[in-house]
Amino acid sequence: MNDSPGWASPGSAPSDGKEKAIPRPSDPQDGSGPTGQWSPEQPPPGQWSPPSNPGSGPGTRPPTPGWGGGPQRQGWAGPPAAAKPGVIPLRPLSLGEILDGSVSALRAHWRTALGFSLTVSVITQIAVILMQRYLLPEPTSIDPNATGAEALRQTADSARSTLISLAPGSLLSMIATLFTASVVTVIISRSVLGRPTTLADSWAEARPRVLPLLGLTVLVAVIMAAIMAVGIGPGLLLGSEAGAALAFLGFAAACVVMLWLNVSFALAAPALMLERQSIVAALRRSAKLVRGAWWRTFGILALTYLLTFLLTFLVSIPFTAIAVIADGTEAGDLFGGTAPSVGWPFLIVTGIGEVIVSTLIYPFVAGVMALLYMDQRIRREALDLDLARAAGLPGYGDNTPRS
Repeated sequence: MNDSPGWASPGSAPSDGKEKAIPRPSDPQDGSGPTGQWSPEQPPPGQWSPPSNPGSGPGTRPPTPGWGGGPQRQGWAGPPAAAKPGVIPLRPLSLGEILDGSVSALRAHWRTALGFSLTVSVITQIAVILMQRYLLPEPTSIDPNATGAEALRQTADSARSTLISLAPGSLLSMIATLFTASVVTVIISRSVLGRPTTLADSWAEARPRVLPLLGLTVLVAVIMAAIMAVGIGPGLLLGSEAGAALAFLGFAAACVVMLWLNVSFALAAPALMLERQSIVAALRRSAKLVRGAWWRTFGILALTYLLTFLLTFLVSIPFTAIAVIADGTEAGDLFGGTAPSVGWPFLIVTGIGEVIVSTLIYPFVAGVMALLYMDQRIRREALDLDLARAAGLPGYGDNTPRS
C-alpha cells in the first residue's frame, strides 16, 4: 500500500486497488497486434524530428531576451564582485593588486605620504652629506700590484673602511625608513576603508609606535648579526685554508637562515603598528601569518625589491653622470683602485638623486608590506568581513558569519 501523497514514479504499485484509474495502452482494434501493447498506427521509424519553432520563418520577430530566447550562456554566472570601499577589493589579493594598491594609496594621499617621505629624505640626506664631508675617513687606496699578505691586508683595510663609511648612512636610512613606514602603514589602513586622512592624524596615531618599531628593527638586526657571527666565527678562528673553507660554508649556511628569518619576520612591523603588539609578539605574529605561505611571501618581496633596485639604478645613472661632470671627477677614479676626492658638487647632485629615490621607495615598500599583511589576514582570518564592517558597508552587520 502506497500512502505517500504527490507524484508517483512510473511503475509503482497501485494504491487501494484502484487499478482502473491508471491509464494503460489501448488494445488493438483489429486483433493483429499484441495484446496490451501500443496502437499499431505508429510513425515510420527514423522519421521523427524535433518540434519546430513556431516563430520561425520569414516575417517573424526575433525572440525576446529571457527564458527561451536570446543567446544562452554556458553554466552559471560568476560570483559577485567583492566590495571595494578603498584601494583594494575585500578578498584575497593577487600580486598585481598588492603592488597596484600600494601605488593607488600613495597617489590618493600623495600630499600626506610623499610629502612626509620627502621631508624625511631631505633631512636624512643632508645629514649623510655632512658626515661624508667632515666626519668619515677617506677611502683606503688599494695597490693593484700588491700580492700575498700585502694584498690581503689592503683588502681587509678597504673592507673595514667601507663598513665604517656605510654604517652611519645605513643607520640614518633605517631611522628614516622607520618614520616613513609608521606613517604610511596608517595611511594604507585608512585607504583600504576609503577614509581620508591628514598628516597630523596619521602621525598622531603612528607616534606611540615609533619606539617599539625601532626596537623591533634593532632586535632583528642583532639576530642577523649573531647568526652571521656563529656561521663564520669558527672558520675565522682557525685561520688556515681549512678555516677559510669552513668560514665560506658557514657564511652560506648563515645566509640561508637569515633569508628564511627575514621573510618570516617581514610582517612584524605591520602587526606591531596595526595590532598594537609588543616586539616579541609581533615577531611571533608575523611567523604565524607567513607559515604555509613562505614562498609566496618571498616571491612578492623579491619582486618588490627588484622593482626598487631598478628604480634606484635608473635614477642614479643620470645623476651620477651629472655629478661627475659638475665636479670634474675622473670617471675611472670612481671604479678604479684609487680613492676619488669628490667635492661639494658631486655630493649635492648625487644627494638630490638619493632624495628622489628615497621619497618614492620608502612609502612604496611600506605600502606593500602593509597590504601583504592584510592579504594574509584575509586569507587566514576573514579580515575582509571586519574591514567591510569598519567601512560601514551594507549587509555586513555584526551577525554576518565568518567564512
